[in-house]
Amino acid sequence: MYAVIKTGGKQYRVSAGDLLVVEKLEGEAGAAITFNDVLMIGDDAGAVVGAPLVEGGAVEATLIETRKGEKVRIFKKTRRQGYRRTRGHRQIQSVLRVTSILGAGKSAKWEGTVSLTTKAEMDARARNLAPRNLAAAIETPEVVSVPAVAEEAASAPKKKAPAKKKAAEATSDEA
Repeated sequence: MYAVIKTGGKQYRVSAGDLLVVEKLEGEAGAAITFNDVLMIGDDAGAVVGAPLVEGGAVEATLIETRKGEKVRIFKKTRRQGYRRTRGHRQIQSVLRVTSILGAGKSAKWEGTVSLTTKAEMDARARNLAPRNLAAAIETPEVVSVPAVAEEAASAPKKKAPAKKKAAEATSDEA
C-alpha cells in the first residue's frame, strides 16, 4: 500500500517503512508527525484519488533527525567585466520514517522499530570512529602498570657498545 502526500510544496509517494527526506519540520528526534494532506491512497486492487484530498486519509511518521543537506554553489559571472560572485546554500532537512498509512477504509502499518541513528553516526561507525554523542559516554580505560615487568626491565644488564680503537692503539700494534 502506498500514499501520495504533500508537504513543503512538494509531493512524495510513500509506503509504510520508507525513509523520507523533506524540508525542515518542527519537532525533536523521536517525535510523531502526522500528514493530513493525502492526495491519493493506492494498493494492488486500485487507487483512491482525493478531490483534492482523501477523506480521513493520514500518514504517520517518526522524526529521526534534522540536518543540513548538500551544499549548492551559486556562481555569477559577467564576461570581460571582472564580475564574479560565489555564494553557497545548505537547506535544512528533516529525515522521517513512515510508520503507517490510514484512510479510504484501508490501513498499512510498519512492523519494524524506528532506529534514531543519524547519518553522521552511521558514517562514523563505518570508519570505525565513535560517534560524538557516544564518545562522551564511553569512559577511557584506566592504565594499569605492571610492576613486575618494569622491575625486570630495570634489573636487566645493559649492553655496551664496543669501544672504538684509538689512533694510539693502532700505532702501537704496527710497531
